[in-house]
Amino acid sequence: MDKIQVDILGLSTSPSSGGAYALILKELNGPRRLPIIIGAFEAQSIALEMEGIKPPRPLTHDLMKSIIDTLGGALNDVTINELKDGTFYARLGMDTQEIDSRPSDAIALAVRYGVPIFVSDKVMEEAAFIPENDEAEKTAAPAAPAPEPAEKPKVKLSKLEQLEHQLKEAIAKEDYEKAAKLRDEIKKQQTRNS
Repeated sequence: MDKIQVDILGLSTSPSSGGAYALILKELNGPRRLPIIIGAFEAQSIALEMEGIKPPRPLTHDLMKSIIDTLGGALNDVTINELKDGTFYARLGMDTQEIDSRPSDAIALAVRYGVPIFVSDKVMEEAAFIPENDEAEKTAAPAAPAPEPAEKPKVKLSKLEQLEHQLKEAIAKEDYEKAAKLRDEIKKQQTRNS
């Protein structure tokens, strides 16, 4: 099976799927994007690890990593290897074997281990897309004049700092629903700043 390495481009809410999130994977050496709909818990688990936020008690994926480590196992990579009837399937590449997994769980473990994420060529051909404005985004970013953006973020940065403080408090209180909403608001603010 030919595999293509991908990276996590981002997470966003998916209005069409009732509270679920879209995990967007980007081909490392190409323009294609692969959206995968995942649950709120898995999205939160991935986002917290990517942002380096450690909850006061381990989440399920932290527990899974601890069990694998304690039993002397190692995760080498994860591969989204199949798409059947609109459902993605994945495999965890362990030392000498592969284990079936949901893509969301596999990716949550991949970010904890820092291992590569792959997608089979067949799945990329079936489900990936190339964004129309990919080139426009690359050329628009450097064209912004330097003085104006330097002034605008100061106002929004204080708002960002407030949101980040609230996010840390919500995580400390284990209010993960509030933390997820705050994380989304932080991302909106960061998008406005860029």
